[in-house]
Amino acid sequence: MTERIVVGAALVDGGRLLAARRSAPAELAGRWELPGGKVEAGETPEAALVRELREELGVTAEPGERVPGQWPLRPPFVLHVWTARMLPGSASPEPLEDHDALRWLAPAEVWDVPWLDQDVPAVERALAHLGLEATDARGG
Repeated sequence: MTERIVVGAALVDGGRLLAARRSAPAELAGRWELPGGKVEAGETPEAALVRELREELGVTAEPGERVPGQWPLRPPFVLHVWTARMLPGSASPEPLEDHDALRWLAPAEVWDVPWLDQDVPAVERALAHLGLEATDARGG
């Protein structure tokens, strides 16, 4: 079985990370994730990231660096995360597809939302990569 890449965006603005709350499917609804989606055949992960951010959030963004690491999702999918920023003149993000809320989280607020389990290590790595050290308020 060939691994399929799902891209996640560590979309940052003013030192804050964008989180999106799932509205579907039912088993994921109410949990938070990095916005993104599946890479289509013949598409680069960077192009998929730009497309998914446009489809899911209505923003014009550019990918930055790939965050080191990958995280298993439901087989055959694996999550790769890129840093991203909105381009000047982009619309403000809105929850357009599969999400019902968005939040810009400062480092101290990152763990205030219930992230999807598979996104937790990706978020930790992305914050470290961006130099946004989150205060660990998870009681771990």
